Amino acid sequence: MKTIIHQHRQTSGGNYYLTGKLLLAMPFLQDVQFAHSVIYVCGHDAHGAIGLIINKHIPNLNFKDLLTQLHLNIELPPTAENFEVYYGGSIEITRGFVLHTQDYAIDSTVMIDGNLAVTSTLEILRAIAHNRGPQSFLVCMGYTGWTAGQLENEIQENNWMIVEANPNLLFDTSLAEKWRLSMATIGVDPSILSIDSGHA
Repeated sequence: MKTIIHQHRQTSGGNYYLTGKLLLAMPFLQDVQFAHSVIYVCGHDAHGAIGLIINKHIPNLNFKDLLTQLHLNIELPPTAENFEVYYGGSIEITRGFVLHTQDYAIDSTVMIDGNLAVTSTLEILRAIAHNRGPQSFLVCMGYTGWTAGQLENEIQENNWMIVEANPNLLFDTSLAEKWRLSMATIGVDPSILSIDSGHA
């Protein structure tokens, strides 16, 4: 993912760009993939955007299963066996990406705005398995992306709400609560948002 992200870095005068922000799907967004999604934007510029969905997991796949599928014969401590594997998006769904704190870095790690980074090599999975990885992390399969101008158009159509990426929301909040609590950080109660509000 290093090359992918570097193709979508924030450029000069890019205050509008959303690298390092969270996108919250508005309640009326009915797309099955994006309904009630919270997406961390890994890169955004004039050429498009990429991100990772951080509040949906892949059913029946935990960290131990993932390592087995990757033929990594690592004996895991019991606390690591059931780490959830997240559904990052429908693009390259067989490819893994780890969103994590910046206390871990190797040559392939891409530092994102703020205190977060993305690494997409098997080395970080080995590090996590041996308790040498980052303090906080999400293991994602696949990512989501937008072509040039596509995300901007969707935002203008009120499909997405933009909030700051709070590490507590990313790493310490349950899947079921991430979307609602992310809305709450900016004082929004999802229950009062009308389905018709996005089409006004």
